[in-house]
Amino acid sequence: MPNPVPLEIVIAGGGTAGWMAAATLARFLGNTASITLVESDAIGTIGVGEATIPQIHNLLIGLGIDQTDFLRRTNASFKLGIEFVDWRRPGESYIHSFGQVGRGVGLIPFRQLWLRGRALGVAGDYGDYSANVAAARLGRFAIGDGSDGTLPDLAYAYHLDATLFAQMLREYAEERGVRRIEGMIESVARDGASGDIRALHLDGDRSAPGTLFIDCTGFRSLLLGAALDVPFEDWSQWLSCDTALAVPCESAGPLRPYTQSIAHSAGWQWRIPLQHRTGNGHVFCSHFTTIDQARATLLGNLEGKPLADPRPIRFTTGRRKSPWAHNCVALGLAAGFMEPLESTSIHLVQSGIGRLLNLLSGNLADIAASRAAFNRLSEIEWQRVRDFLVLHYAANDRVGEPFWDHCRTMALPATLQEKLAIFGETGAFMREEDELFLDDSWGQVMLGQGVEPRGWSPLADNVDARELGPYLDTLRKACALKAGALPPHHAFIAAMMGEQVRQSA
Repeated sequence: MPNPVPLEIVIAGGGTAGWMAAATLARFLGNTASITLVESDAIGTIGVGEATIPQIHNLLIGLGIDQTDFLRRTNASFKLGIEFVDWRRPGESYIHSFGQVGRGVGLIPFRQLWLRGRALGVAGDYGDYSANVAAARLGRFAIGDGSDGTLPDLAYAYHLDATLFAQMLREYAEERGVRRIEGMIESVARDGASGDIRALHLDGDRSAPGTLFIDCTGFRSLLLGAALDVPFEDWSQWLSCDTALAVPCESAGPLRPYTQSIAHSAGWQWRIPLQHRTGNGHVFCSHFTTIDQARATLLGNLEGKPLADPRPIRFTTGRRKSPWAHNCVALGLAAGFMEPLESTSIHLVQSGIGRLLNLLSGNLADIAASRAAFNRLSEIEWQRVRDFLVLHYAANDRVGEPFWDHCRTMALPATLQEKLAIFGETGAFMREEDELFLDDSWGQVMLGQGVEPRGWSPLADNVDARELGPYLDTLRKACALKAGALPPHHAFIAAMMGEQVRQSA
């Protein structure tokens, strides 16, 4: 058996995706591979404020990053979920929270008990049975120590400044031997026989040779898309928004421990509260509004003074059909784009890196099966996230608004149609193939968007009707008590970091 060729990894592009890859690969392959990152200060990154999902803990733990240091260096705050305002119809809102909703009895899922309780008139709002929702509504947060056995500790993620996060990861990577080259990529050299990439030719008659290339060049996808000609699968027939305007503003009011997603006439707006400012953006479909109208909508719905002029970001939702082709793996925007509706962008980079580490071999010449598995699993993950996003748009009651009428009446992916059909029959959700979003997430969004089950599982009928109301009431009160005992979000951060966090009354 021949000795494997030493890995020479070249990462094209920096930003969050590039430096996440560099930091993680340096942490786990630093003794067996050389790692070079090529980027140019002349090329900007998307770099708007980011919201995350709880899986980011795996990244921080894996890299050994201290949470307090992370909060301080990225101006991060905590996130318990996302509030969706006016999505179903104007004047209504719900929170898609992290963590567990309610508590089942034996083999009986909680949602089945809740559906039966609602039919009996003894159940409250679905969100009343989530400690995360209760804490979010009160603006409170704390990290549990596991000592309270009545309810699980709060599940949480972060709001963070993506530019500061990339800088932090860059320092981490360079401390562990990653070499950064400042330069513009002018061309990509390929092997005439295999078609593999051999080197990146840079300005100034320089080159960056390698055996494995990671494409983090953003929407341009210079390696996977332009050089290797991997086709792009367009999903705009289901996710028709094609432009975003982003602008930070001064913080105002309480520091919310959750993201806000606010529906507008031709799209939606995000609000991401950081310690030092609030990130804002308006994602919209240019077929139903103009950029000037969208800018006016965004600026008219800021909670504080804008700190910059809104900058447009144009995109097409979809993915490269094979994110690993030849000896090149694409991550982040180079692999595809899905709007930040459920804060999945950093996670998709993270899961791509993890998948690569699990399937990578020292012998890149004999890796066809692993490459095929990477592409198949990536496709499943991206499609399931796509379906979850489409659900938010398709299930709406905003009748008479052209954009929302289009979303409500469009043909849906078969995989989403099946989920809606099953949920409509019994309120059940069947997770398949390790998809990202779990039962509680689908249930909260289905119900929040007005997808009403027509029945429930007969398992729930095993609970005495006289006992169901008191049981639900006990859970609701436990969530309220747990949330009410927590400190205000901003106070917890200040205590954790031992310093004052700017906070308006």
